Amino acid sequence: MSEPGLRERKKQRMYETVSDIAVRLFLERGFDAVSVAEVAAAAEISKPTLFRYFPAKEDLVLYRIADHEGEAARVVAGAEGAAVEALRRHFVAGLERGDPVTGLSDRPDVLAFHALLYGTPALVARAHTHQERSEAALAEVLGGDLDARLAAGQIMAVLRVLALENWRRIAAGERVADVRPAAVAAAERAFGWLAAGLPPHLQGETR
Repeated sequence: MSEPGLRERKKQRMYETVSDIAVRLFLERGFDAVSVAEVAAAAEISKPTLFRYFPAKEDLVLYRIADHEGEAARVVAGAEGAAVEALRRHFVAGLERGDPVTGLSDRPDVLAFHALLYGTPALVARAHTHQERSEAALAEVLGGDLDARLAAGQIMAVLRVLALENWRRIAAGERVADVRPAAVAAAERAFGWLAAGLPPHLQGETR
């Protein structure tokens, strides 16, 4: 894969800079208390320029997790063997290294970001759209038929609930080291239930 060009790198830096500034302001004052105009002013760009990069205010926050959109589909597409087993291995590996997407991270910046995300109704709604796109991408990799769409919905729901439960326990003050064994056990159970309940052709080799 070729290196991104100068224009693409500058565009990427703009996304990152504006999103970082917005998240900082939202964490300091609350999502609803900060206007898009204030974010644009802090980033030293015009409001129309900001909207060219981020069509909605919520996207300023969701950009932080944009690289995870379609992650489940990428894992399945690049794996050999059963889709559910590939996703189980991927999620458990994430728990072991404390990947923030699993909810099992006690980094202050991660906890603050998740509190902002889960504590703001507008962001929760926007995150649901992110979830739907990830689900659609996974369904396509699984074959695209009704069985694949049903399976993708179940898988994405399991990933979301597991991560949210881990975050809630960490946010309540439990230590990562204490939560991890139960988190791994819960993931193993959940993926076992998935594997047992999916149609036979989705339990076998990925397509």
